[in-house]
Amino acid sequence: MWVFLNDRFVPKEEAVVSVFDHGFLYGDGVYETLRSYGSRIFMRDQHLARLRRSAEAIGLTLPIPDAQWPDLLHEAMRRNGVGNEQVDAYLRITVSRGEGEIGLDPALCPRPTVVILTKALHPSPPTLSRDGVTLTVANTRRNLPEALSPQIKSTNFLNNILAKRESIAAGTFDSLFLNWREELTECTISNLFFISNGTVHTPSLDCGILDGITRAIVMTLAEEEGLPVKEGHYHLADLRQANECFLTNTSMEVMPVARIDSFPIGDGRPGPLTGRIRARFAASRHRFLEPRPS
Repeated sequence: MWVFLNDRFVPKEEAVVSVFDHGFLYGDGVYETLRSYGSRIFMRDQHLARLRRSAEAIGLTLPIPDAQWPDLLHEAMRRNGVGNEQVDAYLRITVSRGEGEIGLDPALCPRPTVVILTKALHPSPPTLSRDGVTLTVANTRRNLPEALSPQIKSTNFLNNILAKRESIAAGTFDSLFLNWREELTECTISNLFFISNGTVHTPSLDCGILDGITRAIVMTLAEEEGLPVKEGHYHLADLRQANECFLTNTSMEVMPVARIDSFPIGDGRPGPLTGRIRARFAASRHRFLEPRPS
């Protein structure tokens, strides 16, 4: 594997970050996860814009100019033999505060650390989308937005890890967060949707969730299917009375949910409207790919 580290590609064995890096010491950094379909990256510019937004929110200047990112991402795919007709690519960009003396002052770090990781993206087992997944309602609550804005896609993932440990212990696909008001929010790496009486519902951003890029696409596609979409403040009772439920993120696209803990959603199987949205997504994703090289 080849890894881009700061200003060059190096073999995996040489991709080493200092123990004094503030990303390691304090979780002080931001990241984005992207994917390709074949050689074309999905929603590339939107992911890069969100990376820039996250960096600006923590006072971090990206050391790579905007115009250079596409070439670096494609070089990472080429070097690792992914992002082609045979295999789609998973890409992760991480930018930390960088190496510096111990202490919380960002000025201790003269230069950010930049890492691009690339590997093959393998789709989820088809049994998951056929049967639907089960979620656990986490005892861990979502971070209070006033304490840590969910619009910062931060490398500090301890809140998510604690909830993920709960789903692992329960033997479920993932955990569903509630917020400080006991409202539905999101899962550890995905946004939540549910369908009731033909209307697609999803928690509002002010519930304390990340504005997922695939979330926005799915809202558009659902409306194109003639399905009303509402963002709002919802509780577990709303979800347990729903007809259908699904998750969205960049890598798994649209994932049906069959159960929440011991409660089935609808008849406990992926529903027809979720199927329509999944099919619409598959048929439409070419609209959201970067342009073909000229």
